[in-house]
Amino acid sequence: MSILALLVVVVVAVLQHPAFGRRVSAERKARIEASPNYRDGMFQNQQPTPQFTGDHNTLKAMWTMLMRRDSNRVPIEPIPAVKTDLKSMPKDRDWLVWFGHSSYLFCLNGKRYLVDPLLKMEFPASLMLKPFKGTDIYTPDDMPEIDVLIITHEHWDHLDYATLRDLRPKVKQVVCPLGVGEYLEYWKYDPSIIHEMDWMEELKIKNYELRITCLPSRHFSNRLLRGRNQTLWAAFMVEAVDRKVYIGGDGGYDDRFRQAREQFGKIDLAIMENGQYNPNWAYIHMLPQDLEQAILDMQPEQVFTVHHDKFSLSTHAWSEPDSVARSIAERNAIHLLDQPIGTVIYF
Repeated sequence: MSILALLVVVVVAVLQHPAFGRRVSAERKARIEASPNYRDGMFQNQQPTPQFTGDHNTLKAMWTMLMRRDSNRVPIEPIPAVKTDLKSMPKDRDWLVWFGHSSYLFCLNGKRYLVDPLLKMEFPASLMLKPFKGTDIYTPDDMPEIDVLIITHEHWDHLDYATLRDLRPKVKQVVCPLGVGEYLEYWKYDPSIIHEMDWMEELKIKNYELRITCLPSRHFSNRLLRGRNQTLWAAFMVEAVDRKVYIGGDGGYDDRFRQAREQFGKIDLAIMENGQYNPNWAYIHMLPQDLEQAILDMQPEQVFTVHHDKFSLSTHAWSEPDSVARSIAERNAIHLLDQPIGTVIYF
């Protein structure tokens, strides 16, 4: 067998790994194509959203990032982190525990919500994502029963096969954007507990005193075999009794933050993307000045920022997002929840 033929065989074999997903079913494809947000063969943002700014093309931008080896992109010392016994946490108080990057668990009105968990680094995700020292201290085994698992989009740093495979027995309900449910079903989640949502759809789950609204973000999707923008990306608002938590997901700045304030009124906690930004990606990830304006638009009672402190996926210093958030909070008298990975934060 020639080297080329062997390489083809290896690539084909690798792509059979369940982490890459499978072809969308005809029933799900029909629902996707019926969405008002699906046009010209793909999901569309609410306003024109180039993936790259200026004259940067995909290959040039990715090559620049990969070739840049600034020492401050990755911490030298282990990141401070706390190992909390999550299974013993109270259900009569509202709290949040962050696991680094965009993974966190929070309790609201007695229900536990787990968002974008990335807790077990296995192939193929391990080829792309290298956790900072000290950050990889939580595993699926550490999680309690999960009332609602929320996935914001299909990117590798938000939708992880190994983590979700091991969490499956603990998960009671799943909420995700349109199309993402195909992964969960392929990974043996019961279709009856998967709630796929389009932007502006509302969900109430039987015997759960809550309402979840799927909201727009300004991002994109692509997971190799699916093609670009074939699954939806989203933010979510979780309401329970008189409290509201905004889950921002990934996405560049637009007027959706102002619209959320107008639609929902007082927001008790906004969890905002902050990190892995780059001027070349200004439409699909918020730059520091965008984060500040988004917070001012939304006017939440409290803010917690994510998408940092675990991986280096851009060129900024690893510690920059923490400094950015603190500066924004100080300038604008914002109540910033600023605690290390694993710390229990009551809100």
